[in-house]
Amino acid sequence: MVIMALDHTRDYFYLGALVNNPTDLAITTPVIFFTRFITHFCAPAFVFLAGTSAFLYGSRKTKPEVSKFLITRGMWLIFVEIAIMNFIWFFDISYSTILLQVIFAIGFSMIVLGTLIYLPQKAIFVLAMVLIAGHNLLDGITMEGDSFPSIVWYTLHQHSFIEFSENFVMIFDYPVLPWIGVMALGYCFGGLYAKDFNVSRRKKWLLSLGIGSTALFFVLRGINIYGDLVPWTTQKNTIYTIMSFLNVTKYPPSLSFLLMTLGPAFLFLYTTESIKNKVTDFFLVFGRVPFFFYILHALTIHLFALLGLLITGGDWKIMILDWRAIMLSESVLADGKLAGYGYPLWAVYLIWIGIVLLLYPLSKKYMIYKASNKDKRWLSYLYNILTVISCLGLFLLPSEIL
Repeated sequence: MVIMALDHTRDYFYLGALVNNPTDLAITTPVIFFTRFITHFCAPAFVFLAGTSAFLYGSRKTKPEVSKFLITRGMWLIFVEIAIMNFIWFFDISYSTILLQVIFAIGFSMIVLGTLIYLPQKAIFVLAMVLIAGHNLLDGITMEGDSFPSIVWYTLHQHSFIEFSENFVMIFDYPVLPWIGVMALGYCFGGLYAKDFNVSRRKKWLLSLGIGSTALFFVLRGINIYGDLVPWTTQKNTIYTIMSFLNVTKYPPSLSFLLMTLGPAFLFLYTTESIKNKVTDFFLVFGRVPFFFYILHALTIHLFALLGLLITGGDWKIMILDWRAIMLSESVLADGKLAGYGYPLWAVYLIWIGIVLLLYPLSKKYMIYKASNKDKRWLSYLYNILTVISCLGLFLLPSEIL
């Protein structure tokens, strides 16, 4: 969760981040590339562990209860992505852009998993492996336009967008097919974290999975034939060649991307299995209220970017983002406002640390309250509604100040 916040802080504060791709080897630098690279581990771990959590939840419930929970929670997450997160990311009350990101992918995958749990676990595992290892066979299938089949394909496998009108665009940022496989795989491995599962045996599994997945990534990527949409190439020097090797496709996540990220994630779980100290206690707070922190950190980052422009005498209106214009190089880009906006990378890191420390007390208070009121199911939904209300109130702040 904390590393994820770094990526979003970079998005809103780094010089030129809103208009430049940090993994574009033609314009990026090693420091910017690896600042982006380390955040790649977030989404695969989120989705995999969401499947694991679903398994652990199901160990105490009947399958119909688990299915109902996953489907309704998935529908709620999709609503949150469209109605709440899009407002937070853009501060655009007209909703001219609908960006379908990781919350949408998690929600959609939960709905699918809610139907898959009735299958034998071996069948779920086979399906998960087919989706993860085989979906790159579909890379050559591309669609265009805004027809229903195109929308379905964009949702499932093709990173694309639809410009429905001059004032409305929908971006399919997280095609869900491989993410369904990752969540289903996490569900299959949920038994590793059952209370009666031997710790030593779990660590052996995590070590084997971590080493095996990471090694397979290097082999597959080295062969450079299958596993990613874009092959790596020799660059102008060694560091850029390494960057090309590691620059695998996230949208949708290729087999190489998932091996590269989940492998080290398994090794991290193996290494930290028995570690407990003040540092782990600090980070555990964010892990226990991930959805709360996700919404809160996005709102805080965007709001602080807007306030920074107010304080420095800049035009705060450029933080009311028109992503259609950004994508199509129109409007705000034409006069260079976003292209010239931003701060040095060292400032981005300081802002990131400050935001994490600022949100820690709120996250901890919510964690304690949530743990003390486990019987109140509405807790997992209400705070999202309160966030919307807060957003609407905060949106009025600039005009009040001016």
